Amino acid sequence: MADHSMTEKIAELKARKEEALHAGSPRSVARQHQKGKLTARERIEYLLDDGTFQELDMLARHRAHGMGLEESRPYTDGVITGFGNIDGRRVCVFSQDFTVFGGALGEVFAEKIHKVMDLASSVGVPMIGLNDGAGARIQEGVAALHSYGGIFYRNVASSGVIPQISVILGPCAGGAVYSPAMTDFIFMVKETSHMFITGPDVVKTVTGEDVTLEELGGAMSHATKSGVATFVYEDEKRCLDEVRYLLSLLPSNNLDTPPHTEPTDDPERLSPELADMMPNSPNQPYDMKKVVMTVLDDGEYMEYFPHWAQNITCGFGRLNGNVVGIVGNQPAVLAGVLDIDSSEKAARFVRTCDSFNIPIVTFVDVPGFMPGVDQEYGGIIRHGAKLLYAYCEATVPRIQVITRKAYGGAYVVMNSKSVGADFAFAWPSAELAVMGPQGAVEVVHRRELAAAEDPAARRKELVEEYIDRYANPYVAAERGFVDDVIDPAETRKVLIRSLAVLATKREELPRRKHGNVPL
Repeated sequence: MADHSMTEKIAELKARKEEALHAGSPRSVARQHQKGKLTARERIEYLLDDGTFQELDMLARHRAHGMGLEESRPYTDGVITGFGNIDGRRVCVFSQDFTVFGGALGEVFAEKIHKVMDLASSVGVPMIGLNDGAGARIQEGVAALHSYGGIFYRNVASSGVIPQISVILGPCAGGAVYSPAMTDFIFMVKETSHMFITGPDVVKTVTGEDVTLEELGGAMSHATKSGVATFVYEDEKRCLDEVRYLLSLLPSNNLDTPPHTEPTDDPERLSPELADMMPNSPNQPYDMKKVVMTVLDDGEYMEYFPHWAQNITCGFGRLNGNVVGIVGNQPAVLAGVLDIDSSEKAARFVRTCDSFNIPIVTFVDVPGFMPGVDQEYGGIIRHGAKLLYAYCEATVPRIQVITRKAYGGAYVVMNSKSVGADFAFAWPSAELAVMGPQGAVEVVHRRELAAAEDPAARRKELVEEYIDRYANPYVAAERGFVDDVIDPAETRKVLIRSLAVLATKREELPRRKHGNVPL
């Protein structure tokens, strides 16, 4: 019997691993680089702290037959999986390799992903998926489809338990789009990443519509129209940098709190400039993002879906080194009105914060819900209810700051005391009312106006009376519907103190499988 020395065995291991490191042909690697894309391994190296990646299943190979598959059995099977660190904190990662079978998913490819997803949920660390693949491996047939189901099932089992981040760095089509869709955040890159259920060719055949790849499934389409892409960046490296930054704002799992950093911004700092940001006329716009950035530590604000439903702004920042989620109506876009898209965007954000123990600060300047046939037929009642539901359900510390308009049902929905806000503060410019002055006068004084000699002059008098009496925060303060009326300059200080006292907030939820959120 041949005597194989350990030296020879180690040499064989090295040879196999070398093969795994170069599973894709030099030609396909060159093509990947020509498209401005990194390879699957380069992405992992760039994303993780140097020297921390531990690969798993490097020597896995498919065992499928037919359509010539048995001729080609590269190691890794087209996906790289393992764990490593980001800023010294552990994460799990998979990276699909477009240079092997075009990144198409087969049974072994999926088993590797299942294993690393199971690892992430069992040890309670974030799961990052780097997606760059052509969908199911046609040659493996229904086995490939069955394997997708295993990924989806795990996405849902991990939802709200560990942060799940999807980074789309190439094509993501057909069934493959549904795993990212169930994760917490989707990153895309302009020009190089695409997501769609059916590609442009099928669309053309079935509906006759002519549409380019970029228009149909490009990053900006998903960032502006569909509300699929949470974050979009110019190139891969910037995109991966921002994934690292997002993770610095999230806990590793739902039993953890987000990472605290030593603040460099004074917790007692006043912001007198906030008063100057408010226009004299309540019908003039201002930029709520400027208000938010003035209050947050060092003006740092990572906005969530910045290109979609811009009449509401959501995002992450810090107050005294502690992570907070911000929701704010944006008067600079559609007067900050709540509509279908903005309700959905904010509802998803509120539930994300609640899942991961991130306190929510809500800045309110809302004239109401968007009127119109399109909105009613589109289900504004159903969609608006999502935001209301999300706030009512959230048990994290919740603070409301009313800067100006707080009208009608929209005021109630925007994290009012009545739906469980821990604290509500108002600026002196706040107006809490059932509706705006014009509308209120029309309804209440309809008969008087009809009978008046000069209806326009009388209307003006009545509107001014109404504004003096009701368009202020003091009626609400008298009743305790707001906890305090504060000088805008003190907003930061008041928020930091309030969040400090709420840090130990505990709420027991009723026993049930889960509520039935209006979808």
